[in-house]
Amino acid sequence: MVSWIISRLVVLIFGTLYPAYYSYKAVKSKDIKEYVKWMMYWIIFALFTTAETFTDIFLCWFPFYYELKIAFVAWLLSPYTKGSSLLYRKFVHPTLSSKEKEIDDCLVQAKDRSYDALVHFGKRGLNVAATAAVMAASKGQGALSERLRSFSMQDLTTIRGDGAPAPSSPPPQGSGRASGKHGQPKMSRSASESAGSSGTA
Repeated sequence: MVSWIISRLVVLIFGTLYPAYYSYKAVKSKDIKEYVKWMMYWIIFALFTTAETFTDIFLCWFPFYYELKIAFVAWLLSPYTKGSSLLYRKFVHPTLSSKEKEIDDCLVQAKDRSYDALVHFGKRGLNVAATAAVMAASKGQGALSERLRSFSMQDLTTIRGDGAPAPSSPPPQGSGRASGKHGQPKMSRSASESAGSSGTA
């Protein structure tokens, strides 16, 4: 049996790349007959690819399934069988012609509904994002204020890191400028003079 990989390669090369090149040549040469031929092929191949998506899931167990797919693609491309042209003229064109108005209406409705749904979900998404941003900002502000409120003056002096005492605290006893040689406080000049005059009197 032909494996899935070989089947995919055959469909890719002979069912996609080969017709794509000849479609290019038809567009380049502006040959209307070739152009119509390859347009019919691409319509049939699009339907085949859509059907293949489901048949690969449900019918892959069927004997000779992949061989039948390869044979079908060869039948579509063959200039002798003209399979794509036959299927288009016999089935696809009459069906699409009879259902064309309903299909167009469905496409217009689907486009309008998809636009409305996109706008609706876009607004909801913006509302959710805005609400999340406001909640995050409010939680962040509350956490910051709680953090700042938890600091005491001692915490703030410690955070400052310069080791200086707080401005409101009194200078410690026994500092160098306020004490004498033996740790006794120096008296000012006027105080010493007044003390001397009171002693002589």
